[in-house]
Amino acid sequence: MWLFKKDPNIDFMSRRRIALLVSVVLLSIALGALVIRGLNFGIDFTGGTVVEVGYEQAAELGPVRQALSDAGFDDAVVQHFGSSREVMIRLGPREGVEAAELSNDVIAALQEQDPSVDMRRVEFVGPQIGEELTQDGILAMLYALGGILIYVAFRFEYRFAAGSVAALMHDLTLIMGFLALFQITFDLTVLAALLAVVGYSLNDTIVVFDRIRENFLKMRKGSTEEVMNTSINQTLSRTIITSFTTMLVLMSLYLLGGELISAFALTLILGVIVGTYSSIFVASASALALGVSKYDLQPPEKEGEDQDEELQRP
Repeated sequence: MWLFKKDPNIDFMSRRRIALLVSVVLLSIALGALVIRGLNFGIDFTGGTVVEVGYEQAAELGPVRQALSDAGFDDAVVQHFGSSREVMIRLGPREGVEAAELSNDVIAALQEQDPSVDMRRVEFVGPQIGEELTQDGILAMLYALGGILIYVAFRFEYRFAAGSVAALMHDLTLIMGFLALFQITFDLTVLAALLAVVGYSLNDTIVVFDRIRENFLKMRKGSTEEVMNTSINQTLSRTIITSFTTMLVLMSLYLLGGELISAFALTLILGVIVGTYSSIFVASASALALGVSKYDLQPPEKEGEDQDEELQRP
């Protein structure tokens, strides 16, 4: 199989138009999900109260919602948490009502239906704190992208910087679109996972770009597409091994880590998949589309170098 060849020779750049079509379709779906459904923000950003309760037997969510609705909690979001005997209830912020009082009312309403219900955890976030966290999260993402643009532009060339940022925006849009499509709760842990995806995807892209820069200086006769294909093939085994070992850890976290970190692990799993794809087909293809060539990375000739060479000739 070509993945396990010592020196694979895959013409990635000839498939960049197919990859572009795939990316356009996926980005359209992601943007549509973000516009139509929107992100399912957790209480970290919206503010509100989370109440976790436990049952002795498996709990049906329908009767739980009905009991809360009868008690005046029509906006309650009810879902299983960890197992069928544990239920998480999310309530929007209510003015003039303390979190302790709100949780007591919830427990009282549920115990009227089933006396075995017991409270496991209560968490409250004020709306002002949620608004501040939203602003800080957006700023953190923008600062990260801006810093990356400056770093890559200084280390390589501005067209490589544009390609790396295009790949990162591609990855983040696809992941957030997936979260919006399936209404996975977007909280601080997911935001942390997105920032980790930025670092992971950038690292993979930098490895490829670094090899492209080296080969631009070594392969004097090859075209830009040939140099890029050679560079990607040379780093392919490293990319596959890194992605595979990272996926093993993340799959373990997702399957065995419980509900608390499932969204975090799932976001990172998506990040590894789309990050690996974008470092090959988006970042490199974007730099190629912008017209980067070997002459952009060659060191400038020293002044008077041609005259010195002529003087040394016999």
